[in-house]
Amino acid sequence: MTKLPNWSVLAENSLAGELIDRPLAQAVLNAPDEVLLEQLAAAYQVRRYYWGNRVRLHFLLNAQSGLCPEDCHYCSQSKISTAEIEKYPLMAEAKILQAANRAAELKAGTFCFVISGRSPSESVFSRVVDAVKQVKTQHDLKICACLGLLSESQTHRLAEAGVDRVNHNLNTSENHHPQICTTHTFSDRVNTIKNVQAAGITTCSGGILGMGESDDDIIDLAYSLRELKVTSVPLNFLIPIAGTPLAEVNELNPRRCLRILCLFRLILPSQEIRIAGGREVHLRSLQPLGLYPANSIFIGDYLTTAGQAARADLDMIRDAGFVLENPDGSALEVNSIPEFVTS
Repeated sequence: MTKLPNWSVLAENSLAGELIDRPLAQAVLNAPDEVLLEQLAAAYQVRRYYWGNRVRLHFLLNAQSGLCPEDCHYCSQSKISTAEIEKYPLMAEAKILQAANRAAELKAGTFCFVISGRSPSESVFSRVVDAVKQVKTQHDLKICACLGLLSESQTHRLAEAGVDRVNHNLNTSENHHPQICTTHTFSDRVNTIKNVQAAGITTCSGGILGMGESDDDIIDLAYSLRELKVTSVPLNFLIPIAGTPLAEVNELNPRRCLRILCLFRLILPSQEIRIAGGREVHLRSLQPLGLYPANSIFIGDYLTTAGQAARADLDMIRDAGFVLENPDGSALEVNSIPEFVTS
């Protein structure tokens, strides 16, 4: 029988800045269910040191849907997907502002603005920049833009417009990437992250778990994100969507997801770690436990799949003894949000 780590010592080493080696990382992912609460306690020891009992809320807007020339196998918006989804060009500015209003009502600290496609055309990019400026004039929201592959000049323009953060997920390990996408490389994604950093914008990059990757691929993804020193790490759990090449892949259960979250917290101790797409599908009744390693979630819907009701998310946060985090970092009690706002 493999000897299990001392979870408290593992947490202390993480807080001291030590990188968890591969054998220990493997032990985290493959620990038996009976020690899961010990793992979560160790992850929470690290999470609480950096983030206290605060939870950040992010609100996602799919501002341009479908019509993408890439072949990402998980994505319902890709050129090889036959999924039945809404397809539309970039939303009018009025609709974008309406979504920003909703984000502010829900006390989301970050408005995540996403468009489909490989890289935005100049006309689309200019409209995105204008929309960002308008949102900034009306709301005290941080803006995270997810626009595909970006050049250094584009990231500088986003910085000038007031974008606080740019999302560009690595999605999986460099080794597994060719099994997931062939129309761009892992290096293309890394280069976009570096362009964002060169512009002085904070970086948001994570992955999608449950796509047929090995334990080593999961560990390599976490190591890559640590090496790149990304600021925010969204962890998605694959929703197998009919019409995509990964429609029949179903490798996850709630305990596996929690162990993955624990591993990323221990390897990325100070980063914001967000439970993103697939939270409701795969964590199910164990969603509150995900808040012990992770310190942020999306509230509302995702790109082409629905999330649970906002009130259910807020009740979960309150019932687990957590509080919300305002954009300025201060705490906000969930009970201070009127019921009518979240209905």
